[in-house]
Amino acid sequence: MRLLSRRQLINAAACAGALAAVARNGRAADYPSRPIRLVIPYAAGGSGDQIGRPWVDGMASQLGPVFAENIGGAGGAIGAAAVAREKPDGYSLLLGNGSTQVIIPLAERPAYSAGDFRAIYRLVSSALVFAIHPSVPARDLQALIAYAKVNPGRLSYGTPGVGTGNHLVGEMFKRQAGGLDIVHIPYRGVAPATNDLVSGQIPLLIAVMSIQLQQLSRAGRLRLLAVTTDTRLSAAQEIPTAVESGMPDLRYEGWFGLFAPSLTPDSIVDRIALSTRAVMADPALQAAYRSQGLEPDSQSSPDKFQRIVEATSASLAPVIKSIGLRPG
Repeated sequence: MRLLSRRQLINAAACAGALAAVARNGRAADYPSRPIRLVIPYAAGGSGDQIGRPWVDGMASQLGPVFAENIGGAGGAIGAAAVAREKPDGYSLLLGNGSTQVIIPLAERPAYSAGDFRAIYRLVSSALVFAIHPSVPARDLQALIAYAKVNPGRLSYGTPGVGTGNHLVGEMFKRQAGGLDIVHIPYRGVAPATNDLVSGQIPLLIAVMSIQLQQLSRAGRLRLLAVTTDTRLSAAQEIPTAVESGMPDLRYEGWFGLFAPSLTPDSIVDRIALSTRAVMADPALQAAYRSQGLEPDSQSSPDKFQRIVEATSASLAPVIKSIGLRPG
């Protein structure tokens, strides 16, 4: 058998690489040739559906059949892990958020890593708000801090669960205010936590800003102290930011967006992103998201979204480490 020279081996390897690239590009050029699945990693009927399913409906005119599948459990980890194991061909996407893409991968013994995904497009962003029962004698964040310091252990704050962005913002608040003694009360969702706040069962709630909370505030049933975004919300200009309230490092912006397995080709990711941008330009879709207290992003891109994910990770990593968070 004739042995190949070193130059022949190099040429053969180069040809093989070129053929593989042609094959990959050919598959990307044909994309999509069958229905695309969007995994919503939460139970049906929740906020994941309210965000993901309008995108699914809009994408039909862009890329053909798209369908949503709810795979809930473990705070979103089960659905996210399922997509991470899928073939990176653009036919299985994830509706991810700060919990699935940042908090769970940073927790102890995670089901997957952040590197298992690549960002495609941020669909919406949201602000967290500090809401208190009217019986708490505080009109702003600094007054709440002062009250907590003279009443250690008497205050508690509710969130939709352990390991949520709401929970971590609560821990950030306690640390940045000098180590407040406030007890975390996790709930199974924001609705029961809101009910307990209004009834006076808990004095403080950290929740995603919503139309409902604004209505309850106007009715005098709760008080909204501060939001966690860099600037005031256009729909709630009367509520100051935490930064304005004397806490320059208390910043957090929630988000939901599209992710694909990490080895998905650039051409497929870019096509999904461009198609999504076209869908997100629809005024009716934007109005539907804003009616839920969410801000649609009509100018996202894979690079922009990836930077947002990395910034969220840098912000939350110290808190996650300090409390020894473990995935649910």
